[in-house]
Amino acid sequence: MRYLLMLTNFLRELVANRHLLWDLTKKDLKQRYVGSYLGILWAFIQPTITVIIFWFVFQVGFKSMPVDNFPFVLWLVCGMFPWFFFSDAWQSATNSVVSNSFLVKKVVFRVSLLPIIQIFSALIVNLFFVGVLFVMFALYGYMPDIHNLQVFYYLFALICLTFGLSLITSSLVIFLKDVGQLVSMLLQFGFWATPVFWSYKILPVDYQWIVKMNPLFYIVEGYRNSFIYHKWFWELGFTNIGFWAATFFVAVTGVVLFRRLRPHFADVL
Repeated sequence: MRYLLMLTNFLRELVANRHLLWDLTKKDLKQRYVGSYLGILWAFIQPTITVIIFWFVFQVGFKSMPVDNFPFVLWLVCGMFPWFFFSDAWQSATNSVVSNSFLVKKVVFRVSLLPIIQIFSALIVNLFFVGVLFVMFALYGYMPDIHNLQVFYYLFALICLTFGLSLITSSLVIFLKDVGQLVSMLLQFGFWATPVFWSYKILPVDYQWIVKMNPLFYIVEGYRNSFIYHKWFWELGFTNIGFWAATFFVAVTGVVLFRRLRPHFADVL
C-alpha cells in the first residue's frame, strides 16, 4: 500500500508540473537536432529509412510472402513503429539525468521530470508514425476501422512500461556507468527476440510461451490486432493481467528506487 501511494504521489507531481514538462519537451526536441540543416526532420527520416531498408531486404531480397494474407510491409510497420518509440525513449531517458547534471544540483528543479521529457519527445515523433500507419493501410485499400483506435491503448501501455524502466535505469546509471551499455545490449537483443519482422507462429507451439513472456510482444501483437487481425484487447484474457502486473511492478520499483537514490545524485555527478 505504501508503494502504491508513492507511485500515486509521483504521478500527481507530473500532473502538477505538466506545463513545465511540455515546455521542456519542446525545448528538448529542438536541441536534439540543433545545427543540422534538416533539424527535427531527422527524427522522422531515420526511422523511415530503416523501414525501407528492412522492407527491401525481406520483401524484395528474400521475397517474403504476405503474412496472414496481408502485405508484408504493413505487417512489418505494425511492429517497427512501436519498437522505434520504445528504443528511442528508453535509451535517451536512461541518460537523461547524467546528460542534464547541471539541473540536478538545482534544489527547485524536479529531477524526476528528466526521464519523462525524453519519453514525451519520442512520443511526439511516434504519434506522427501512428498517423502514417493509418495512411499506409488506407493506401493499400484497408479503410479505417473502429479496431484501429486500440492502437492508442497499446501506445499508453508502452508508455507506462517505458516509464518504469526509465526510472530504474536513469537512477542506476549515475552510480553504475555500465548500465547505459547494458541497455544498448538489451535493446539490440530485444529487437531480434521480439517478433517485429518475424512471426512467432513459426516457432513450435511448445516454445511460443517464451516469446510471449516478452512485454514488447504484447505491444507489437497489439498493434497488429488493432490494424490487421481486428481483435479487441479484452479478448486476450490473462495476457492483459500478466502485462499490467509486470508493468505495475516495474513502475513501482522505478519510483521507489528513484526516490531513494535521488538525494545522492548531486554527490556523484
